[in-house]
Amino acid sequence: MDLQRISSAKSFGGEQAVYAHQSEACACAMRFAVYTPPAGAHGDGPLPALFWLSGLTCTEENFIAKAGAQRAAAELGLVIVAPDTSPRGEGAPDDAQGAYDLGLGAGFYLDATEAPWDRHYNMAAYVADELPALIAERFPVDPGRMGVFGHSMGGHGALTLHLKRPDRFKTCTAFAPIAAPCEVPWGRKAFSAYLGADETAWARYDATRLVAERPSDAHILIDQGDADGFLETQLRPALFAAAAEKAGQALTLRMQAGYDHSYYFIATFIEDHLRWHHERLRDR
Repeated sequence: MDLQRISSAKSFGGEQAVYAHQSEACACAMRFAVYTPPAGAHGDGPLPALFWLSGLTCTEENFIAKAGAQRAAAELGLVIVAPDTSPRGEGAPDDAQGAYDLGLGAGFYLDATEAPWDRHYNMAAYVADELPALIAERFPVDPGRMGVFGHSMGGHGALTLHLKRPDRFKTCTAFAPIAAPCEVPWGRKAFSAYLGADETAWARYDATRLVAERPSDAHILIDQGDADGFLETQLRPALFAAAAEKAGQALTLRMQAGYDHSYYFIATFIEDHLRWHHERLRDR
């Protein structure tokens, strides 16, 4: 599979790069960012990799420019992969009204079944299968030591992909995830469009419903700001926490006083999340 390097910059002794490639899952060109720690700093063996999933309206650029993850990733020896949030380009459909919460920038990390979305909007297959295989082939990454984390829509993606594919993503953390999408406007709008009117199909992409059926062996970390304006209307982590407790899923939900939904919140706690993943992946 051909890779085109779009950009590259040295950061904390490693490399922050952005690539493009032709995706089979999404039937279009896709971009992703990769941070690679300094060569040789952590031995000659393959390194653990974390997949960061961004939120609504974002691209791969938001995380690499705003989260400040590179310093800790260089210290810990973590490769960080940040894909785009949806397919793009000629032929990839968008919402006719240009809404920010449907279409381009709003892939919701699922595999769409409804036209016109079903040809390109296959972000679950892309993130869980195609991209990890590409990363393991082209970068110094151990495919047996991969984790996933994300923010908002990306936190939803991280939780659901981990619960559905714990064989792929051994660890999982999230910032302010859309934790019960079947119950909130963002999720209901997206699921209706991408998956159709049958709500039984939606449960496959709802972390609160998934954890009730298939808790994982991992210990999940969620950070949520209590000053987040979307907390009660769109996110509702308490529903996930209740379902996790009932199912026996190990979970730490930290309500962070005064923090909102922004990247200032993410940048404050990103090192905690990197160390959480590193501690659990390093000896696998």
